[in-house]
Amino acid sequence: MTNWDVEKVRKDFPVLSQMVNGKPLVYLDNAASSQVPQSVIDRTSKYLAEEHSNIHRGVHYLSQHATTAYEAAREKVKRFINAPDVNCCIFVRGTTEGINLVAHSYGTGFINEGDEILVSQMEHHSNIIPWQVAAEERGAKLRVIPMNERGELIIEEYDKLLNERTKIVAVGHVSNALGTVNPIKEMIATAHKFGVPVCVDAAQSVPHFPVDVQDLDADFFVFSGHKMFAPTGSGVVYGKRDWLDKMPPYQTGGSQIRTVSFEKTTYAPLPAKFEAGTPAIAAGIGLGAAIDYLNSIDFATAAAYEHELLEYATQRLADIPGVKIVGTAAEKASVLSFTIEDIHPHDIGTILDQQGIAVRAGHHCAQPVMQFFDVPATARASFAFYNTREEADKLADAVQKVMEVFA
Repeated sequence: MTNWDVEKVRKDFPVLSQMVNGKPLVYLDNAASSQVPQSVIDRTSKYLAEEHSNIHRGVHYLSQHATTAYEAAREKVKRFINAPDVNCCIFVRGTTEGINLVAHSYGTGFINEGDEILVSQMEHHSNIIPWQVAAEERGAKLRVIPMNERGELIIEEYDKLLNERTKIVAVGHVSNALGTVNPIKEMIATAHKFGVPVCVDAAQSVPHFPVDVQDLDADFFVFSGHKMFAPTGSGVVYGKRDWLDKMPPYQTGGSQIRTVSFEKTTYAPLPAKFEAGTPAIAAGIGLGAAIDYLNSIDFATAAAYEHELLEYATQRLADIPGVKIVGTAAEKASVLSFTIEDIHPHDIGTILDQQGIAVRAGHHCAQPVMQFFDVPATARASFAFYNTREEADKLADAVQKVMEVFA
């Protein structure tokens, strides 16, 4: 057992102390959005109460203070993911916007008719649709890396799909629907043998274990703040400078220009080139505060505790006759998807909510995954380091109550 003082950590998150439907809240929807610690709430509130101003170019006191805080958050992101260059950390509103940025800008610059884009069968829609659009616009072909019945990518098939026509690989680090941890480092190394860059959807990995973009050798690495204990509206695209310098802007307007005339516009250097308009300043500062929090708690130990909790909860549900675990990969993180024979996941979620237990029911923006497993949807419990074994037990007990209701 990992030595982790979960009760001490829970006190940092005010939402966890409330009652829902007369029961203590059991929050198991962390793959959708994690909760926010008081320190992040306080830092965001301080900005809004004392520092609020538009950033960059302002010479007055408030603007300079807001700019300093916002850019300090970018530096914290750089250190947290071990990026080599702070200016290669682009602030966006979340992973969806970030992947759209990469798909549009990289697609415009580097994908042509007859080229191929590889995505995996387990991707979130946000890592499928932008590449579909890019393929349609550029006359390219979308090809799919298949998975097996455990919810693991078939790496031998991935190796076969890579060829001289492949222009980019887009793959999730951790599946939001299955919890599968993909062998990203090895997949990147294989793609690089063909000179192919890799765009990693890291929305479900960054909140759950330490990452190092230089060790992974990732070309693009995209994640959201709201899944890593920060406010909504914050996110990051890390990209290698060689690519970002060559890619055209995704959006244009204020802040991202060097010069504008009616004849021609020239663009500012990174990161401003990809940050048109007024950003979500409070959210960005909140993201920096969330990183401060993660750095304060021994994140590696938190990840080890969370993994043990996932294994415990998985076993508790697997021991219940009639419950099927969807996604049984050897390497998993955070996510426990399941079905109950003859009971729709939405009914499961509704009855669990009556017990104060928050889970997600649906296709989880991963319809191809549902099609592969031949289910309309799953119920998904997803964990964070503030969840407890007692909560896993409550989940298992409530699932049995669901079955009794429909017996």
